[in-house]
Amino acid sequence: MKTKIIFICLGNICRSPAAQGVMQRLVEERGMDDKFEIDSAGTYSGHHGQLPDPRMRRHASRRGYNLTHRARPITSDDLDYFDIIVAMDESNRRSIASMCATLEQERKIVMMGDYIVKMRAHYDYVPDPYYEGAEGFELALDLLEDACGNLLNDIINNKI
Repeated sequence: MKTKIIFICLGNICRSPAAQGVMQRLVEERGMDDKFEIDSAGTYSGHHGQLPDPRMRRHASRRGYNLTHRARPITSDDLDYFDIIVAMDESNRRSIASMCATLEQERKIVMMGDYIVKMRAHYDYVPDPYYEGAEGFELALDLLEDACGNLLNDIINNKI
């Protein structure tokens, strides 16, 4: 049985598709892609159908990630389907929680910031790079690479 993970940010054009790309590569590198299903979505539907932000695609591409996901909003079906729902920040977590019909759905929500280790003293969430320059996209990718690796380790070690 596959572990199904969905990453959630606001518009599903920066952080969550990047997290999806990072996690997908991590599971492929470990030869575990047949054990995971990875997706992403947003709490806002205004970018539905769009590719990730060109700036995020450019910065991710330099690190070897090919972000081809098409933006979509999170749905109530996602709350039942996915095993782990990963929110990029507190605002996203609140939006997701407000959609939950059951405590079981709400218990699936985890914070990406809880898995940041290397820069934990400065960040307990993944900042939205949309209104930032190049450094904002690089920071988001740095945080996601750190956090996704730690999240994957916790999943493999049955800590989540």
